[in-house]
Amino acid sequence: MPDNTITTEDRIRATERSRLAALVEADIAAAVIHHGTEFQLITPIGAALSRDEYLDAVGDGHIDYLVWEPGPISVRLHADAACLRYQADLEVVFGGHPLPRARYWHTDLYELLDGRWQVVWSQATQIR
Repeated sequence: MPDNTITTEDRIRATERSRLAALVEADIAAAVIHHGTEFQLITPIGAALSRDEYLDAVGDGHIDYLVWEPGPISVRLHADAACLRYQADLEVVFGGHPLPRARYWHTDLYELLDGRWQVVWSQATQIR
């Protein structure tokens, strides 16, 4: 019997957590299903990366997430779009240069695409 108590917001939160786990594991096959074809990341230093640029960088180790631990995830749901916002502890090696563990704000826009929630925009800002 299906569990009807799981909300759409909870499903989206679970999708975001699965996406983050795939990125930490550099499991591109798992990560790609969570990223829309028009995905764009704005990095903490202001660089814009397409889905392919981003996932290629994760896959080849140019971006190596060691830790990505999200706190509570807030979701604003509007029909076939949802905005997520949360703080997370993040530790990453970028281009062979380790960045110390730090806290970041993350804002992500998800859309319901082909029956699946996928992130289309993502932005991270370091908390100082």
